[in-house]
Amino acid sequence: MNWLLVVVAGAMVGAPLRHLTDRAVQARHDTVFPWGTFAVNVTGCLVLGLLSGAAAHGAAPPSLRLLLGTGLCGALTTYSTFSYETLRLAEDGARFLAAANVTAGVGAGLGAAFAGAALAQAVWA
Repeated sequence: MNWLLVVVAGAMVGAPLRHLTDRAVQARHDTVFPWGTFAVNVTGCLVLGLLSGAAAHGAAPPSLRLLLGTGLCGALTTYSTFSYETLRLAEDGARFLAAANVTAGVGAGLGAAFAGAALAQAVWA
């Protein structure tokens, strides 16, 4: 039961953080491109890469991985919204932006995860 509470605690921070960050980022851009979702997804990938790298070096106990990895990052990042926004862009005729969202989102997410893991390697190796 303790593991469930740890995951819920992380999600209680991640979900509102996702919404508030998405709104704040999107409000600063006058475009239909989903910059807010892009930002939270890339940030979540960075955090998860760092956490995974720390775990690989024994620096992140299971409770921290549940709190930050499953709870926080699980609620912060959103594949469903990414998919919906990409579909919406394509249906609205912004096919280039839809393709850019997929390409940039996946590329930046992977890059952020690798960067986080590399940072963890540098700190804990």
